[in-house]
Amino acid sequence: MTGRPGRTGRSGNQAGAGDLLQLVRHGRAVTRGALQQATGLSRATVGQRLDRLFRAGWLREGAGGGVGSPLGGRPSATLEFDGSHAVVLAADLDTRHGRAAVLTLTGDILAEHAGTLVVEDGPGPVLGELARWFAELLVKSGHLPAQVCGIGLAVPGPVDSESGRVVQPPIMPGWDGYDIRGRLSRALTEYTGAPAVPVLVDNDANLMAYGEQRTGYPDCPAFVLVKVSTGIGAGVVVDGSIYRGADGGAGDLGHIRVGADALCRCGSHGCLAAVASGGAVARRLAASGVPATSGSDVRELLADGHPEAASLAREAGRRVGDVLATVVTLLNPGVLMIAGDLAGTPFLTGVRELLYQRALPRSTAHLEVVTSRLGERAGLIGAGALVVEYLYAPERVEERLAELGV
Repeated sequence: MTGRPGRTGRSGNQAGAGDLLQLVRHGRAVTRGALQQATGLSRATVGQRLDRLFRAGWLREGAGGGVGSPLGGRPSATLEFDGSHAVVLAADLDTRHGRAAVLTLTGDILAEHAGTLVVEDGPGPVLGELARWFAELLVKSGHLPAQVCGIGLAVPGPVDSESGRVVQPPIMPGWDGYDIRGRLSRALTEYTGAPAVPVLVDNDANLMAYGEQRTGYPDCPAFVLVKVSTGIGAGVVVDGSIYRGADGGAGDLGHIRVGADALCRCGSHGCLAAVASGGAVARRLAASGVPATSGSDVRELLADGHPEAASLAREAGRRVGDVLATVVTLLNPGVLMIAGDLAGTPFLTGVRELLYQRALPRSTAHLEVVTSRLGERAGLIGAGALVVEYLYAPERVEERLAELGV
């Protein structure tokens, strides 16, 4: 990075409209004078580039009064990203349920639907049903299909973010290597007549972590979310970006071997998910005569104060906490968030017991161990944010402005 501290990564006339938009969107420079100071551009050049963003409908002047300019003179009008000029469609798939929504570009949910969607039915039927939900939600929210700028989808399996394809998912039979992007885009066009839009796919825990970190902990440099439902997965956000690993496999916590004999759905024995997931707890409850078949059943039992469910959830938390001691020592996160069907007091108590016992005190000295703030909407909000960050990234803004003729 060159230039004076506080400037964008591109200096002088290299800072384009996309760089200015990025500064405004993230609140780092919200007046013309502040943009001049941050980029080194002249007043005229800043004005020209802002004019393109205004004509595209992406920027507007703030409703409040002006603020003092860092360059002196009269107060300058504030600038803000106009999150109403388009909408995003987002969906979050679990093993047996799905949730879909229409969101503004700033993450506000305008219309939402949840219902049964069984991933084992295969990608064709599931994605077709999602497209139908999207069509109904657009009508409900009062938006036209042409206003959709992108789709974000969270799935319960590892994803190659470049191709958007699921890679060897343990609990998604029939989805391996499937063209999710193409199928979902075509299905939406079939239902609504909407033009093809970008479709971004990522792991559900990744997008939950992304949504929670951006919404509740934007200044946290290392954030870890662990989702414990039918399976167990983790999402990691470092310096505001999702950490995916070499090929999308980062965070697959449920398949760490813990020395047990239980058979996992991945085909191996002794995986953490086989003994400590919501599905594992449900199987143990069923074996003792308590009707439970899934993590969601366990969640309902916990909500009712069922003593055996609480005891098994605490035991599962201890197993997960033992593994998380290594994760915390390796990553030194500021926040460790527990989410999913088991994210209640018994499980969290178990996690804390083993985590603080096994991890180095240095690793936990400034660690917050918390539960989800956004609940079942975390994946939706993360998926929407992923689409917005992709579409309005500086390197993509110029191309999109050219397509709009501005």
